[in-house]
Amino acid sequence: MDAPLPAQTARYERKREAILDAAAALFNLHGLAGITLADVAQSVGLIMTSVTYYYRRKEDLAAACLMRSIATLDAMLDKAAAEPSPAARLTRLLELHFAHRADIAEGRVAGDVNFWDMRALSGPATEPPKAAFVQLFRRVRTLLRDGPQDGGTAGHSFDPSRAGQNARAHLVLTAVIHSKAWVMRYEAADYPRAAARMADILIHGLASPGRAWSPGAVRLTPPRSDGGEVSRSSFLRAATELLNENGYHGTSVDRISARLNVTKGSFYHHNDTKDDLVAACFEQTFTVIRRAHAAGMAGQGDGWSRLCSITAALLGHQFSPDGPLLRLSALSATTDNLRLGLIATNARLSEKMAGLISDGIADGSMRPVDAAIAADLVTGMVNASVELAYWSAGTTMQNAAERFAKPLLVGVFATAGDAAG
Repeated sequence: MDAPLPAQTARYERKREAILDAAAALFNLHGLAGITLADVAQSVGLIMTSVTYYYRRKEDLAAACLMRSIATLDAMLDKAAAEPSPAARLTRLLELHFAHRADIAEGRVAGDVNFWDMRALSGPATEPPKAAFVQLFRRVRTLLRDGPQDGGTAGHSFDPSRAGQNARAHLVLTAVIHSKAWVMRYEAADYPRAAARMADILIHGLASPGRAWSPGAVRLTPPRSDGGEVSRSSFLRAATELLNENGYHGTSVDRISARLNVTKGSFYHHNDTKDDLVAACFEQTFTVIRRAHAAGMAGQGDGWSRLCSITAALLGHQFSPDGPLLRLSALSATTDNLRLGLIATNARLSEKMAGLISDGIADGSMRPVDAAIAADLVTGMVNASVELAYWSAGTTMQNAAERFAKPLLVGVFATAGDAAG
């Protein structure tokens, strides 16, 4: 990033903040690769050279937006760290985060930039925010360390290894970050209640007392290949991987073709347009989720048993040869015509998860919780698991659900006694 400019006057700071505010909103709408400095200049009524006076390159601007968002979360962690126990620290973090979201919703502060595409950024300017985010992750891991009662890990149902602690930190940090996507359906005055309900679910889980993590075998029939050396399903997998890595605008026809080592002509032989392929990637992900629900509901058991089985099946799929699922954050940067229908489908699938959790509450196998928030946390967990191997080394198809789904469902601080059947 360029050296700070001299003469940091109040006017300079106001204009710089206005540029950051506008850029964050545009990045959130179009992805970190989807806008230009000219777009930012136009949105704040400036000429291009006025923006480049502050940020010479788009990467510099993206890095500054990311650093500002990271600093906001860092300040929350500073305050939360003063609480006496991990559970109290997590509760305080959520209170602060949702208070900040309420300030944004009511216009008291500007919105912050999403982190979805951060790993897709390249160049020297983007290295500091990437390093700062890793440090943020480590702070969350420290925040959660030790049990809520005796300060030790002995007897706890979560994996006390470094990989297990990393998975738990990734679970909580992504749950906090992703909450901005669903909390907007509430009135700002109700954000504290949403924070308390989210804290209750993360700390105490969903299971009724005496219920253990008990996933059954759910077989997901993989999508059929249409045969051939490079098939339609090959393009779906390559596009899904690239969309997860680089976002919508960072995934081009050239990149997809290069991933498969084929020509652009081959791409257009199997696909009409990039948008058609992206829509098919989403539909494949939605189909897998539907299959998991259908298979879980067809099995024996109550709502809790079915929820364990469905989430285990979906996490297993993420790390299977037929995975991964497409990150739902890719929705934010797709074209308007494509986005609206996909958002509606995703909302219906979230309602399906909420219905399953409501069934579990009704049959007594799950605690009385806010089913809508619980569904958002479960679907967010499945979505975030696509990056689990990056944060928690050694994650495999065999241990992903135990490492990542179980802490959410039984509680991130659950003791062995809490989770015992």
